[in-house]
Amino acid sequence: MALVCPDCGAENIDGVDTCESCGQSLTMLNKPQRSPSPVGDGMLRDQIKVLQPKQPVTTSPEMPLEDALQIMLENKIGSILITQDEKLVGIFSERDAVNRVGIEFETLRRQPISDFMTPLPGTLEAGNKIIFAVHKMAIGGYRHVPIVEGDRPVGVISIRDILRYVEEQIGGPSS
Repeated sequence: MALVCPDCGAENIDGVDTCESCGQSLTMLNKPQRSPSPVGDGMLRDQIKVLQPKQPVTTSPEMPLEDALQIMLENKIGSILITQDEKLVGIFSERDAVNRVGIEFETLRRQPISDFMTPLPGTLEAGNKIIFAVHKMAIGGYRHVPIVEGDRPVGVISIRDILRYVEEQIGGPSS
């Protein structure tokens, strides 16, 4: 059986640690000897689409910082996707606001959001397994991952979606 790299789609020999094509770690794809838990089994089995990714809120790279922040506040979201010609070119999150803008907001408010976004963020597809999202978030320190079809964003998942999924798997109360 072949391991398919979640980043580049290349097929690799079962049991290898890194993708022969792109060098991405594949250790999370190697099947465990015994079932880790119902949550772990679910993450290995279920696709991201069961998390019901939220419709992405998008804007152009030219939008002023203050307008992008206002959109995030009005929509009660932690990130906004930056697109150009419907192609994902970046993401701006609450973390970017804190780390890249901080207390300088008044002097930076009219600058384009592209000055503060994270360019070319890591993405996944709705058909990828949930474990790939957990891995990408853990390794990259992300709290939001865009879900794409090709280069076009079609959704966003957050760490809250993962936590909600875990809670459902262990039979806890749903929010």
